[in-house]
Amino acid sequence: MNVLTVAFTQISQVQEFVNLTSQYPNDVDLVSGRYTVDAKSLLGIYSLDLRKPLQVVIFGDNSEQLTEKLKPFLVEEC
Repeated sequence: MNVLTVAFTQISQVQEFVNLTSQYPNDVDLVSGRYTVDAKSLLGIYSLDLRKPLQVVIFGDNSEQLTEKLKPFLVEEC
């Protein structure tokens, strides 16, 4: 399991994020506070508060490829 922090500044980034996570065979969740949604679901992501950074939880042993693809969305944790 790998946990990353991401943020979206444009709606088009959400679509690109979903396209990338959909290519990964294992489960990927997006967490905002106490809410967790499937990171492969546009509707699920749009139900979250996108003004704040979100936690991405990548399940599986081979998460390095997806982590590399998600670099444009990563933010530094405070």
